[in-house]
Amino acid sequence: MRIRGLALGFTALMGGSGLLHLVRPRTYDWLVPPELGPARAWVTGSGVAELGTAALLAVPATRRAGGWAAVALLTAFLPAHLHTFRVVRGKPVPTAVALARLPLQVPMVLGALRVARGR
Repeated sequence: MRIRGLALGFTALMGGSGLLHLVRPRTYDWLVPPELGPARAWVTGSGVAELGTAALLAVPATRRAGGWAAVALLTAFLPAHLHTFRVVRGKPVPTAVALARLPLQVPMVLGALRVARGR
């Protein structure tokens, strides 16, 4: 896939997710590990960060910076993905979904790295 198409895909992904964080924060509140403090601040902040990343990715002049921002965000979300396992313990279907979702981070981070490096 060409970098432009990959970047625009990430733009849609990050933009949609960021918007959802702000419009439906309850959807994400439970994902924030309690050790981080009040969930709503984290959900709102990550939504704003995703929208900013989407904006960077959408503009060719800032696309590489957007790629690095996407790498940082996707990596920073790892504690939330791992926290999911604590929350869904003993529930087979949510556990299966969490297990399926976690490995998807790897190609997403690798894709964001491609955009960041411009190749």
